[in-house]
Amino acid sequence: MTTLVDARGHRCPTPTLRLRRALECATEGEVVELIADDPMARIDVPHFARESGNELMEIADQAGVLRFRVRKGMVKPPPQTPSAPPLHQD
Repeated sequence: MTTLVDARGHRCPTPTLRLRRALECATEGEVVELIADDPMARIDVPHFARESGNELMEIADQAGVLRFRVRKGMVKPPPQTPSAPPLHQD
C-alpha cells in the first residue's frame, strides 16, 4: 500500500513535517509518496529519511514538482541505559 502526501504550495518545513506524520502512521515497509514543489525539499527529505531510519527509494523531478518515495524502516528499540558492571566477589 502507498500513502500519498500532497504538499504542493507549502514551504519548508511543512512538506517534511507532513511526510514525518504520514510515516508515523504507516506500518513497517509501507511506502509514502510525497509530492512537493518547494526546492528545499530536495535537501530536507533525503536528510530526514536518512536520520529517521527510513529508506528513500526514489526522487523524481517533473517540471519542478518533486516526487519522493520513502519506505518506512524498522522501528528502532529505545536506547538502553548502561548498567553498572557486575560486582566481582572473591
